[in-house]
Amino acid sequence: MRAMVLHAPRTPLRLEELPDPRAEKPGQVLLKVRACAVCRTDLHILDGELIRPKLPLILGHEIVGTVVEATKTLKQGTRVGVPWLAWWCGACDYCRRGNENLCDRARFTGYDVDGGYAELAVADERACYPLPDAYDDASAAPLLCAGLIGYRTLKFAGDAHNLGIYGFGAAAHIIAQVARHQGRRVFAFTRRGDATGQAFARELGATWAGASDEAPPEPLDAALIFAPVGDLVPRALKAIRKGGAVVCGGIHMSDIPSFPYEFLWGERVVRSVANLTPRDAEEFLALAPRAGVRTDVTPYPLAQGNEALAALREGRVRGAAVLVP
Repeated sequence: MRAMVLHAPRTPLRLEELPDPRAEKPGQVLLKVRACAVCRTDLHILDGELIRPKLPLILGHEIVGTVVEATKTLKQGTRVGVPWLAWWCGACDYCRRGNENLCDRARFTGYDVDGGYAELAVADERACYPLPDAYDDASAAPLLCAGLIGYRTLKFAGDAHNLGIYGFGAAAHIIAQVARHQGRRVFAFTRRGDATGQAFARELGATWAGASDEAPPEPLDAALIFAPVGDLVPRALKAIRKGGAVVCGGIHMSDIPSFPYEFLWGERVVRSVANLTPRDAEEFLALAPRAGVRTDVTPYPLAQGNEALAALREGRVRGAAVLVP
């Protein structure tokens, strides 16, 4: 099979011909990859900001694939999605409480195990989720991280009506649509001067869109931060009402600067989101078509994985980039 392989941090991926992988362990399934979205977490791995990846490594954790060989639970040809959470022990306190995302032994797709920047991939059956028929392969791929982790981030906003979203990329463009479906008002924050991103946010129903260093026209009830920029935390705290929450949705963020206690006072909360649970996947993949979520995608051939990553880094991607083998 062909795959884009990372051999060392801060080096380009290499297109290589590799032996076909096999589902050798109990509970594994071999998938023919139909599409794999490109995520900012892939950039964090590539840049060495997530420091313990398996190397060499096939990146990619938003996999749409079809089952090559039937298993006890999956028929041949079934289309499934595979997200970031690749495996969990099922026995620890976290797993028993339904917090599989916090399992200390958890493994992650495109980080601890090879991912979907390839023609074939092996996955745990438990981490293979049926996909809504409403989405073609490329359109479904961003649902599997941008959508799923975005959905978990939104859940921690509670019943917030005025919702701020900082960083209007792949996750934000999906979750803004879910929020509008739920009757919330969305206030979108982008890099200063990003008129295109702000127009995109308004196109998706945002009440207001402006620069991340601006104050919103009204106080926010909660704020979701998808940009990996620690400076945004105190800015968002200043923008939310007492009792509100700032929810950091990324797996990596630059250092959060010190800020006056008064920004936090008034029972405001800052919290992170770690990965996703199987329940999140089931809930969101059922909700997305009901909410009328559409994904805006730019497809790239597999061999252009480096170009897709560069476009994401430079802010040239509207919605999500997707590799199509």
